[in-house]
Amino acid sequence: MSKSVSTMVGPQLLSEGRLPRDIFWSQEIYQLELERIFARAWVFIAHESQLPHTGSFLTTRIGEDEVIVVRNRDGRVGAFLNSCPHRGNRVCSAEVGVARGFVCNYHGWSFGLDGSLRGMHESGSYDREPGFDRSRLGLTPVAQVEGYKGLLFATFDPSAPALTEFLGDFTFYLDVMLDNDPGGTEFAGGCISSILGCNWKIAAENFAGDALHAGWTHASGAEAMLGGPVATLGDEANESYHVNTNGHCWEFNLDGVGNAATLGDKRIMNYLREQRGAFEARLGATRAKMVGSVSSANVFPNFSFLPGQNTFRTWQPLGPHKTELRTWVLVNCNAPQEVKDAWRKGAMLTFSPSGVFEMDDGENWEGSTHSNRGFVTRQQPLHYGLGLASRVDHPELPGNVYRGQINDANQRAFYHQWSKMMSSTDWAELLDKGPHDDTDR
Repeated sequence: MSKSVSTMVGPQLLSEGRLPRDIFWSQEIYQLELERIFARAWVFIAHESQLPHTGSFLTTRIGEDEVIVVRNRDGRVGAFLNSCPHRGNRVCSAEVGVARGFVCNYHGWSFGLDGSLRGMHESGSYDREPGFDRSRLGLTPVAQVEGYKGLLFATFDPSAPALTEFLGDFTFYLDVMLDNDPGGTEFAGGCISSILGCNWKIAAENFAGDALHAGWTHASGAEAMLGGPVATLGDEANESYHVNTNGHCWEFNLDGVGNAATLGDKRIMNYLREQRGAFEARLGATRAKMVGSVSSANVFPNFSFLPGQNTFRTWQPLGPHKTELRTWVLVNCNAPQEVKDAWRKGAMLTFSPSGVFEMDDGENWEGSTHSNRGFVTRQQPLHYGLGLASRVDHPELPGNVYRGQINDANQRAFYHQWSKMMSSTDWAELLDKGPHDDTDR
């Protein structure tokens, strides 16, 4: 499988702008993704604001592995498999809450906030068994948990590089959302969960770089929200780019408030205009224009967001043809409450299960997945050839930079990283392959 995946989506194929369809349909490829991507990559698990107190917890998934994320008594955040080591039952069925520990419903095994085994029903029976060692029967922890400016990530692989190395130059762009205000950020409200009948990669790559669809797919939604079409993208008079590093991707122009405008709320627009000077002082002139601009981004593998609409989401795989979408709204802690409420309401109007834009996307992603059920159809490669040879050098923007917003450069970079991870047996081999090899030069 390693060799076939490497040749299936290799640099040569991507340099020609082609992609095979099997990667969206094959169960065998999907199982390898769970092993080589989700069991090894740094994956977003929570925002610090979701865990304000000792015992605050939430449940999530990394790939299809169920995980409890909890703030321990020492103030640090830990993450553990949500599976009792006795018979495998979940030890926590709630989505969020505050707890002193976790107890398995099946046989009464109880665990502390640090994951350690604290007690059992009929514990004396166990303690009389020779060689019984409670210290070896706690909840299985993830290998590493690290944060970046409020966002928390985890990896199951103890040999994975530090989070900052995994993110690389992409932190320069993440700061547009996470560090434009000294008060930091928080998630406003709760989580919206919905199920899509699509492959997780189709949604992730859309946010990585597919600005092309906006003017066509979302034309009716833009008419409803704005009374007119989505702003023209890729205009040479308006600077626009694709940037990526290590498979993390951001496409944007520098219009300042384009995405925020689609929410149709003057309170948000006024807030962004009032803060523009502070953004520029903190981020510089170029990145200040990215705040609220027409743009989208994906942190490899499955963590996406829309600057301006402030919707943050994960594409949780549930098989090759099914994805759970979990959505939150990110706001600056120092923003007025009415502005936070406006962003939350705006996200519900646009990018929620009943939102004017999200329904358009979901239908297209499901169609793009299920068309591949046919054997003959799967033999036809897909076209990812926009923007070949569009790489440019930029005096301010780090990473791999490409000219224009109407481009497939970021999607090619996303699949290049996917191919590298799928064809590498461990992090040592993956790191030996070096950073993203630019196939677009």
